[in-house]
Amino acid sequence: MNKAYKFRIYPSENQINVIENSFGCSRFVYNHFLNQRNEVYKDKKICVKYTEQQNQLPSMKKEFVWLKEVDSTSLQMSLRNLDTAFKNFFEGRADRPKFKSRRNNYKTYTSNFVNNNIDIKKDKIKFPKLKWIKAKVHRYFHGRIINGTISKTPSGKYFVSICVETEIEPLEKVTENIGLDLGLSYFATLSNGEKIENPKYLKKSLNKLTREQRKLSSKQQGSNNFHKQRVKVAKLYERVANQRIDFIHKLSKRIISENQVIVLEDLAVKNMMKNDKLAQSISDVCWHKFITMLEYKAKWCGRKLHKIDRWYPSSKTCNECDYIMEDITLHIREWKCPQCGSIHDRDINASKNILRQGLLDIA
Repeated sequence: MNKAYKFRIYPSENQINVIENSFGCSRFVYNHFLNQRNEVYKDKKICVKYTEQQNQLPSMKKEFVWLKEVDSTSLQMSLRNLDTAFKNFFEGRADRPKFKSRRNNYKTYTSNFVNNNIDIKKDKIKFPKLKWIKAKVHRYFHGRIINGTISKTPSGKYFVSICVETEIEPLEKVTENIGLDLGLSYFATLSNGEKIENPKYLKKSLNKLTREQRKLSSKQQGSNNFHKQRVKVAKLYERVANQRIDFIHKLSKRIISENQVIVLEDLAVKNMMKNDKLAQSISDVCWHKFITMLEYKAKWCGRKLHKIDRWYPSSKTCNECDYIMEDITLHIREWKCPQCGSIHDRDINASKNILRQGLLDIA
């Protein structure tokens, strides 16, 4: 199983120059061969294969000699990423690949592990063409290194992500099962009656973000003051993103650790984002990322994650007698079943129904 470990790095001035050159060369190779694929398909209606383009790299280095200054495996990985992007496009998993812009403030490049060119020590990480880089190594790993990716955030910070082939031991089995009803008022309501507050990190920082964004819009684009303000805005967004990721990492780990079967609804988040009134709140709550974390952590830990049909009326169905209350609108948070007289909290009732339906699907 492949697992990535991410570390903050503090490169020297010379190392930063090499990193920035590697970003540019990888982007150049990607755009060059993307243009070639587009032109060949436009003229001959055929797709250029990865191996054909890979064989062109040596002659390309002779034409553009500055490509020799960076790690050769990073150029191969850039070409491999292009091939993967086209495969995802043809299989309907992504949009058609686009050209990469040098104005994009989030940059990355990947190098393959060859002849121990990537290594890690107490406070340093070894990387091709960079030798040893000062790093904050907060955890260690066991396994075979596959590759490493260096990234630069819009705020100007550098990170390295090392992909490792390793074995992850599953957790001991437990008897508890849980149903989750994701929402906006509460981040999640559990079938055991627990309600997890929505932290609303973006909403809490929105006023400050608005002020700094206004300052940025008043600066002359491309000036030193513009870039200083751009970094200030980027740091604010980065802080919100880090808070959100930290929250959903901790919550997903707790849910996976405490329960053997986790059931939730198969939400169409992309379609829900089309609602102009709720798009910002849905984006802030980060359901898709949370569900993705639950999926891979369940796979690692030997847990079962099941999604029920999104059209199942979990909020309208009485969990005591199965009576379906048709005329429940979103603003009704509590209702009484006319058949059995049970009084239901809308979200807790939904989470109980989600768990029950999920267990029936699995059985």
